[in-house]
Amino acid sequence: MKRTLLFRSVGMIILVVAAAALAADKTKSEEAFDRLASLKGEWKGEQEGVKISLIYTLTANGSALMEEFRPESGPVMVTMFTVDGDHLIATHYCSAKNQPQLVTSAITDGQKSLAFSLARITGLKSPDDWHNTGLTLIQEDSDHLTQEWTYQSKEKHGKTIFRFTRVRQGAG
Repeated sequence: MKRTLLFRSVGMIILVVAAAALAADKTKSEEAFDRLASLKGEWKGEQEGVKISLIYTLTANGSALMEEFRPESGPVMVTMFTVDGDHLIATHYCSAKNQPQLVTSAITDGQKSLAFSLARITGLKSPDDWHNTGLTLIQEDSDHLTQEWTYQSKEKHGKTIFRFTRVRQGAG
């Protein structure tokens, strides 16, 4: 009886230690994704007089973060964020009817701003068509988010900056 109890106790300790070790073994890209996942919920902003809502939802068993970009008027766009090895991928489903796939460089610090650059694009009819070429996400704190989108159209390059504030449930 004592021996059985001892083996069960040792087995439970090993299980607890193994679970803690697995949690501690997250890669920098997984840490960065977890920080992105903390965006879950609704955000509000305004760009050139147009009110915009962002809605972040974790999906695919927690392996993908979906961002819905919902302007007050105009089409909804979706960006999916995932981990791929030592970097993150953002695939943007744009109202321009193309899909830029943006990738970070190897992540060495899961707490820094995330800069994505264009890796490839689908749905582009001509290289001159309007398309996004980059995205930088800056989480100032748990309630403030800045997105810097870069784009190209013909030979013109530009940047649009969006600032969002988290919508707190029960506020208002």
